Amino acid sequence: MVGLKPPEVPPTAAMKFVSAGMAGCIADLCTFPLDTAKVRLQIQGEVRTPRTTSSVEYRGVVGTLSTMVRTEGARSLYRGLAAGLQRQMSFASIRIGLYDLVKQLYTPKGAENTGMATRLLAGCTTGAVAVACAQPTDVVKVRFQACAALSDSARRYSGTVDAYRTIAREEGVRGLWRGTMPNIARNAIINCGELVTYDLLKDALLRAQLMTDNVPCHFVAAFGAGFCATVVASPVDVVKTRYMNASPGQYRSALSCLLALLLQDGPAGLYKGFVPSFLRLGSWNVVMFVSYEQLQRALALARPALA
Repeated sequence: MVGLKPPEVPPTAAMKFVSAGMAGCIADLCTFPLDTAKVRLQIQGEVRTPRTTSSVEYRGVVGTLSTMVRTEGARSLYRGLAAGLQRQMSFASIRIGLYDLVKQLYTPKGAENTGMATRLLAGCTTGAVAVACAQPTDVVKVRFQACAALSDSARRYSGTVDAYRTIAREEGVRGLWRGTMPNIARNAIINCGELVTYDLLKDALLRAQLMTDNVPCHFVAAFGAGFCATVVASPVDVVKTRYMNASPGQYRSALSCLLALLLQDGPAGLYKGFVPSFLRLGSWNVVMFVSYEQLQRALALARPALA
């Protein structure tokens, strides 16, 4: 058996909530540079108001990372990390930590197995609630990650707290929730792609007795979940990134942002940054789900000692 064994008493909802937030932070610490590279590639070539062009061109994941280190220093790879960790403590805790609880609430009484529709509904629910709570942290994170591509406009934020204050002052409180609808759509899709796929793959592996409930099983299920989530969520992720990063008045709505993207780049523009998205989501899912499973078990095993 690899890793901690499943506890005799299942983890409580509170343990899952805390474990999910901690696991999300661990995954962000490991994969944040890939997320930053994804953001830079997604907004590259964007027509801005006033019309400007960036002198830096990013090519591929490795090229983007090396260009950032060369032109901005290694610290640029983790720009916005504070907001990213704040986001995970609220976002991952809700959408992942409460998934099993919501799934149980939606499961009809007396049902032997949880159906696909119930799993999808639970994933959409926790994903939407998480976005509604954590959207300001996501807006600030994207602004910091994209600031080099925005030339001088985003350098007005001296820190994370200052970014919250400046956005609220200059764009109103609604500015902190910019892109909420496309982000809800994105995270409902990603939540279904990640959690439901992970749930189904893990169950299938265990039922077929191909693997036991240990780290290798969690690794395989998480890798599959990351790939599925990237394929289905990449188009709305590109729109979300551009809309959240836009200057006031640049787009009337998320739909106008989508139309502008299609007119400028065509359908291929919806998959800008796909490789770093997959590298990031795939690796993020592996680190997060493996950490999540182990943290749950550690807290459950420690519960008698803490009582």
